[in-house]
Amino acid sequence: MNRGFSILVPSLKAGVVATLSRKGSHSVFSVKLHFVFVTRYRRKIISAVMLQRMNEMFGQVCRTMDCELLEFSGEADHVHLLVDFHPKQSISAVAGSLKASVSRMLRKEFAADIARFYSKAVFWSGTYYVASSGGAPIEKLKEYIKSQDSPQE
Repeated sequence: MNRGFSILVPSLKAGVVATLSRKGSHSVFSVKLHFVFVTRYRRKIISAVMLQRMNEMFGQVCRTMDCELLEFSGEADHVHLLVDFHPKQSISAVAGSLKASVSRMLRKEFAADIARFYSKAVFWSGTYYVASSGGAPIEKLKEYIKSQDSPQE
């Protein structure tokens, strides 16, 4: 097995699509997470310039956590991130680091803009949305698992 770089997992039976995977010291994984972060009180504070800087900031924080930002976009009151997640981290730790780090950097760089909306050192709502995504549809995975050659004896 290849070490230290992405490998392509061969296609599986029952039409399961091959995905680009990464390798850890004892595992091969492909975990894509869709995060949504909402501004505190859903205030429409995010500008185009802020959104562009957030893209860079989120990418930087992802790299420090052995994750990769695959896609990013947003609107005036929320952002969407697609992250290639490393399972040595916990989902809540990644979400917390992303929100806290980017909030801190934004409040430093856009202090005047943010101060118009918030008197305290806040930016994001206390909650977030996360869902796993990518890979084969659940029904195809169920078919594949059922089709395994189980020992008969």
